[in-house]
Amino acid sequence: MQSVRPAAVAGAFYPAEPRELAGLVGRLLADARPPRLEQVPKALIAPHAGYVYSGPIAATAFACWAGRCAGVRRVVLLGPAHFVPLSGLALPVAAAHETPLGTIGHDEPEALRGLPQVFHSDEAHAREHSLEVELPFLKTVCGSFALVPLAVGSASPEEVASVLDALWGGEETRIVISSDLSHYLPYDEARRRDERSARRIEALEPLEGGDACGAHGVNGLLLAARRRGLRATRLDLRNSGDTAGDRSAVVGYGAWALA
Repeated sequence: MQSVRPAAVAGAFYPAEPRELAGLVGRLLADARPPRLEQVPKALIAPHAGYVYSGPIAATAFACWAGRCAGVRRVVLLGPAHFVPLSGLALPVAAAHETPLGTIGHDEPEALRGLPQVFHSDEAHAREHSLEVELPFLKTVCGSFALVPLAVGSASPEEVASVLDALWGGEETRIVISSDLSHYLPYDEARRRDERSARRIEALEPLEGGDACGAHGVNGLLLAARRRGLRATRLDLRNSGDTAGDRSAVVGYGAWALA
């Protein structure tokens, strides 16, 4: 059992050297041009590929929180489990996540105890990049906070929404759902598929499994948002053919704010 979950994709998905990483994240955030939102978003949907591919789109999401994190003490982060088959949502046993920008301690709220879909698994988190790649952005815009990291496997919208409801809190809590969109389609087909998914998100309608690798987490957030009268605002929608790589088989990336 490890007390700190080591960074698994530093040096691959993003720079491992702290100064280089801080500089890159700072530039991505400075270059981001999200629409000005009157309300501070309670939740964000952001992609999780290597920064050369999805970094600009993720930055567009996190830039909405830049300078607007006063009083935030907890961030609930959900991302899909890519390597370990899961039924439900897994918390790590480890007490913290290591990042090149500093260690982020975990919070395990009492409210999650007794929820049958939530369990512990360090194995599910050991190699998982969908959560890790969001942490340098979060560390930069939110500073010091406690993290509730949940790897999401097969889970219904109601199961995910009930977890989010238990953790919703007030201004002290923010939520991030990590998800990419379509995978390995030709550029024009991907744009059509991702535009359809974007419109469903903005209508707070559930995605289909093939629309996004993080569809289970997204759908749970959309259900919770419908119940609370939140609105989803599109911040960015691009793919790897727009940022890096060829256009024969691309991965889609989108960013949304919910307030």
